[in-house]
Amino acid sequence: MKQLLPLGLPGTEKPGPIIIAGPCSAETLEQTMSTALDLSRNGIKIFRAGIWKPRTKPGGFEGIGEKGLCWLSEVKKATGMSTSTEVATKAHVEAAINAGIDMLWIGARTSANPFAMQEIADTIAKLNPDIPVLVKNPVNPDLELWIGALMRLYNAGVRRLGAIHRGFSTYGKHLYRNVPQWEVPFELARRYSNLPIICDPSHIGGKRELVGPLSQEALDMGFDGLIIESHCNPDCALSDKSQQVTPEVLNFILSTLVVRDQVQTTENLAMLRRQIDSLDNQLIDVLGRRMAVCREIGQYKKDHRMTIVQAGRYDSIMNSRVEAAKKIGMDGEFMRTVLAAIHEESVRQQLEILNRR
Repeated sequence: MKQLLPLGLPGTEKPGPIIIAGPCSAETLEQTMSTALDLSRNGIKIFRAGIWKPRTKPGGFEGIGEKGLCWLSEVKKATGMSTSTEVATKAHVEAAINAGIDMLWIGARTSANPFAMQEIADTIAKLNPDIPVLVKNPVNPDLELWIGALMRLYNAGVRRLGAIHRGFSTYGKHLYRNVPQWEVPFELARRYSNLPIICDPSHIGGKRELVGPLSQEALDMGFDGLIIESHCNPDCALSDKSQQVTPEVLNFILSTLVVRDQVQTTENLAMLRRQIDSLDNQLIDVLGRRMAVCREIGQYKKDHRMTIVQAGRYDSIMNSRVEAAKKIGMDGEFMRTVLAAIHEESVRQQLEILNRR
């Protein structure tokens, strides 16, 4: 991809973060309009609302469907805001563009599907290649797949492109709904410095109390903007109610955010240090989950009267992990030291289980 054009919508032409806000789903005309009016009064220029909702399992609320596009048209007439929605099929693209939607975004499930992306890219290019399109990262942390989705749009003739970082799905319990793995969007930004990258703290956090801190973290890391889910009555929302905030709360969050000076001779160094901070947090999270498994092993050994230390198993792990580390350029003795420390802590935690009455 070559240099990309700016998104070209009101609220994206001036310095400062791009802010896109609105409910996860357009549910009724009253809910959609009430939320939009409150957001507009607070200065939001781009309104988002899901019309078609890809749910993990059937049976849940899957969006109001095409009639919701008329509600977005009413929002635009009443407030002057630009409107945006998610598209996942050729039919979605046709309906949204014909309804006058100003910006489209492509969700994480769709961006992971090259066939769907190609069909969407060809349809957008045919109907309105000048419409801004944002592409969310795929559900798994595959940078090349993310870039491939953007390239399909670009190669089809769509130029006003941006990316949305919404975190990555993973198994097990975590602080976040979708773990950030900030190094992935950092690498995207490094390769395509003119590509606007917007953070989605709602989907990363999954909880409304995390929206503010994640928004500040994203701006500190140099993201170009935020897309935040805001609902006039979040507790009654038909989808993702836990991660939505009221327009009033959103206004408070935005008023407290600090926008750092982007023009600094040390900005590149600061970004690298933030990557280190993010990776350290991930290390702690992974080690915490490893120790949780160790405690389960300790309980199993206690129940079956097994010894804590299994020498053969320890040697096998040590040798295989050291060799794997050496293959990616790490010193073998360094890895032995790290693994020995991890093993020592694992034994300590298992002994706690064993000695528990």
